[in-house]
Order: sequence, then C-alpha cells, then structure tokens
Amino acid sequence: MSRIESTFNNLKEKKKKALVAYLVVGDPDLETTLDLMELMVSKGADILELGISFSDPMAEGPTIQHAHERALENKTTLSDALDLVIQFRKKDTTTPLVFMGYMNPFEAMGAENFCSRASESGLDGILLVDMPPEESQNFTKATFNNNLDLIRLIAPTTDEERIKNICTDASGYIYYISVKGVTGANNFDPLEVKNKVNTIQSITDLPVVVGFGIKDADSVASVKHLSDGIVVGSALVSIIAEGKHQISDKISKKIEELSSALLK
Repeated sequence: MSRIESTFNNLKEKKKKALVAYLVVGDPDLETTLDLMELMVSKGADILELGISFSDPMAEGPTIQHAHERALENKTTLSDALDLVIQFRKKDTTTPLVFMGYMNPFEAMGAENFCSRASESGLDGILLVDMPPEESQNFTKATFNNNLDLIRLIAPTTDEERIKNICTDASGYIYYISVKGVTGANNFDPLEVKNKVNTIQSITDLPVVVGFGIKDADSVASVKHLSDGIVVGSALVSIIAEGKHQISDKISKKIEELSSALLK
C-alpha cells in the first residue's frame, strides 16, 4: 500500500479530512524549504505538494508565479527537488510527498529516468498541470513501473465523459479545481463544488481533494464536508514571500488554523 493510500485510509478511519499543504521548492531557498516541510507536518499537514519551478506556470496566480520566479533565480532544479526529498526522508518516512509542476522539466529529464530517481528518493506521486491523458503515455507507464501515483486534475468545466477518461489511469487522489481561474482565486461556489465532487466520486473510488481559493478557516468550513481533503497553497506561499523574519511562527499559526478548522 502506498503512503498516499495509507494516509487517506487512516484519516477515513478517524473520520478526518486531509490537509494538503503546498510550497515551492527553493523559495526562498532549499534549506528553508526543508525546514518548512518538517514544520508543516508537525503542525498538522497530512500531505505535502512540492511545486517545481517553471518559467511559465500558467495555472498559477501572481503569488505562486512569483514564488516560481524566486526559485528559478536561485537556480533550483528538478534534481535539487529530488535531493530535498532524500533529505526529508531521513527524518520522515510516512508523510506523502507529491511533486506538482509542468511537463517541460520532467520531460527534459525523461519519464523513466525521473520516475526511477523519484521512487528511489522517496517521492510518492506527481501531478503535472499541463499533461493531459492523451499526452502522458510515457509518464503513465513509468509511474506505474516505479510505484508512483499519477495524480490528475479535474476542472469545473470538465464534463462527465472526460472525467471518466481522466480517472482511468489516475492514482493516489483526484485534485478538483474549485474555481474557473488560477491559484489564489477566491470566488468558488460551495454548491457547485459539491455537485462536481459528487459526480467525480460516482466515477472513481479515489479520494478527491479540493484546491484553489482555500486560504483560511472560513473557506475551509465552506468546503470541508464536500470532499476527502483540501489543498492550501497561495495562503502559505504568500507568508513565505514576506521574508524569513518570523516565517516559522506565521506558517505554524496558519497550518494550525487550517488543521483546526478541518476538525470542527
């Protein structure tokens, strides 16, 4: 059983929802990224999504775009991110880690080469934003061969037939985008989210997490009963963008706020 499957099973037994926390590798630097990963887990994050910097992160709002830019200025590479996973696994062998990024850096490394290295490092899954099923045969095969989960995105505009196609080769969990926009948007409709998540859950047994627009206790409260978990990214990345001064305290408070809201 994979770490992702085990985590969702354990949470389900406890009647809890997953808190998936996102940050960009190398923002503001690799050492801080590692420290924040460990801190987020200690404060209640169940799964970590690690953003891999790219020059054209088209699905991201300004907050995460700037984080990608800062990581690129630090010359952070995909290999650096894999090394970071190795460092994290020296202390934590249970928390699932997922790389979230765009196809270009992964294709440059090669599907089989990347997936082999990722599996050896202790990574659990990948989510490539701009990789539709039709263009992902190599990664579908390579992830399966290396026991990695291939996590898929589903948008509000995705119709039922397309959802079936997307879920066919997905594993780990489904990431439902709660708004028609970029990361950090805050105009999601809970009723629309509920209806779409119900549709997805009628098609697949995979857990469904909801992301985009979830940033505080109030937004958590409006969607926590609708899915198997939530993803928070921009709210955390914006704290990191403020600089290293008191960053740990602020991240701690935010993760505790979100985690507590999931339990209420």
